[in-house]
Amino acid sequence: MRLSDGVESGVHVCVLLATLPNGAALPAAKLAEYHGVPAAYLAKHLQALAGADVLRTVKGARGGYRLARPADEITVLDVVEAIDGGESAFRCSEIRRRGPLAMPAREYTKVCGIHHVFTRADEVWRAELARTTITDLLMGVLRDVPRAALEKGARWLQDSAR
Repeated sequence: MRLSDGVESGVHVCVLLATLPNGAALPAAKLAEYHGVPAAYLAKHLQALAGADVLRTVKGARGGYRLARPADEITVLDVVEAIDGGESAFRCSEIRRRGPLAMPAREYTKVCGIHHVFTRADEVWRAELARTTITDLLMGVLRDVPRAALEKGARWLQDSAR
């Protein structure tokens, strides 16, 4: 399974926005600057997150983006599905119905065991992402990132938040 790069960017954006004071926002250009990605690249992912009610857009001179809900109500799965969609990574093509042993579709009354294991794995993966909130990730960042980086980030946010 491979997630798009947009998912990583989207999760990082949500974690950063979780640090903002109530009512504050960060413009798309500042979010792109902070993460070192092109603004045009990030813009489409920000729009997808806003469309999925993960982010809220704020209009005007003090505009930008902020979380649409509290960080402990936004899951990593919310971000993944906003950017990459909700489909399973496994695409069953019913390969078992081909080749010299092929039978009519009506003969296959049970789900293929291979299909079943991938479906189950996808369900477990999604359940873990649904259990993990943006707050959980933020707590990990605060615990694991070097103090100097946190202080530098805090100064950057003070200068950049609107």
